[in-house]
Amino acid sequence: MPTIDILKLLNFTPAKWDDGALVILDQRLLPEKEEYRRLITVAEVVEAIRNLSVRGAPLIGVVAAYGLCLVYDPQNDDDFKSSCRLLRNARPTAVNLAWAVDRMNAVRVDALRNENLRHKLINEAKKIHDEGAEMCVKIGQHGNELIPQTCNILTHCNAGALATGGIGTALGVIYAAHFSGKKIHVWVDETRPILQGARLTAWELSKAGVPYTLISDNMAATLMAQGKVDLVITGADRVAANLDFANKIGTYGLAVIAKYHHVPFYAAAPSSTFDPHCSDGKCIEIENRAADEVRMVGAQMIAPSGAPVYNPAFDVTPHELIAGIVTEKGIVKP
Repeated sequence: MPTIDILKLLNFTPAKWDDGALVILDQRLLPEKEEYRRLITVAEVVEAIRNLSVRGAPLIGVVAAYGLCLVYDPQNDDDFKSSCRLLRNARPTAVNLAWAVDRMNAVRVDALRNENLRHKLINEAKKIHDEGAEMCVKIGQHGNELIPQTCNILTHCNAGALATGGIGTALGVIYAAHFSGKKIHVWVDETRPILQGARLTAWELSKAGVPYTLISDNMAATLMAQGKVDLVITGADRVAANLDFANKIGTYGLAVIAKYHHVPFYAAAPSSTFDPHCSDGKCIEIENRAADEVRMVGAQMIAPSGAPVYNPAFDVTPHELIAGIVTEKGIVKP
């Protein structure tokens, strides 16, 4: 099945440029409600990234690039630089955010005081978006080589179209395997504390018709002990030079369990997620988020309102625990 058909089958667009505004699918409301919002200021884009209306390392890079197109007087150097700082600092862990902002700023520097500067910025943002989608296709193709004809795959968080704007990284591999005719089944971790697996990955796989089963995060070890997991694949938010990588909290634990049970563990990420300036996982800044994300599930308080909370959004998986990282250029092994 052609890749374009997968996107048509999913039938949603997490972010797009539309007549001078950035339109996003508000992922906080999924799966109950599919609602799109128009953003017209950089401040609105920054807030959408921070509050997880849009999320996923590749997608927030795309969204940041479009956000800089909303600076209506791009020849105002101070305004543009301020917007770059705001977007870079919106979330610290995913390197794609800073990468996209720096790429847009390079266009500004190259075309400073050019009447067509805003047009050049919009074209560059669209190029970042299109290139990311194409990388996802290639990641899917390379990753499909790892998937046997019959396979039970476990994934964590959401690394699909909702996180990338293309067919996804980890889910791109799953889609490629499924639509090539392989008999696959996906174990979907719910992904506490804000349930990106249950709310987003299950929603995507349902739309695509991929067989899946939702599990709570603490069931993975039992499944592996029972021989019911053949391979684990997740996304990544930042990959260090030695292939340590940061991903959604809980990924490290899965990698430890998979290593013990001799289940191959892969991450999938485009080259824009690699940070050559970061030597190893110790260099990766980990974002800490609001306490109520743990105290609550949706609108329901599940803990005492003043309960002390530790809520890192990501953890770092050492490269020794993984079989490789699937990129658009091939499979990189430690």
